[in-house]
Amino acid sequence: MESDLNKMLEHYYEMDGNIISILQDMEETFGFIPEDAVNWFSHRLSIPAARFFGTATFYGQFHLTKQGKHIIKVCRGTACHVKGSQKISDDIQREFSIGVGQTTKDELFTLEHVACVGACSVAPVTLVGKEVNGKVKSSAILKKIKQLREV
Repeated sequence: MESDLNKMLEHYYEMDGNIISILQDMEETFGFIPEDAVNWFSHRLSIPAARFFGTATFYGQFHLTKQGKHIIKVCRGTACHVKGSQKISDDIQREFSIGVGQTTKDELFTLEHVACVGACSVAPVTLVGKEVNGKVKSSAILKKIKQLREV
């Protein structure tokens, strides 16, 4: 981890500590934003850790905990809500014993809610990885997710 962080640090000395870019590099390198890495950069660049965490929690692209191999996103926009996306989310949570923003113990699945995926005409919508699933029924998405466990 230290060598990865040193490589990133060299790059950001030249850029005067661009926080978003540093966070993007951390997310890409580690799959999330490790607290130790934030503190490491904070100390070396003399940027308060709170600025890193404030930025990381503002943008949905950053995660403060390790993410599962497969990210499951349930759209919670108005059209999806009206068409039953909360029930889909509840069923996923119950089936896999996780809450929104949590990862299964086997680190295969993370469940997230998103404000809108822009596919309102096929609501309710879920994303499994980058695959968009429209007009979703709980039984179908649960089956799809379970199949990923077998791969």
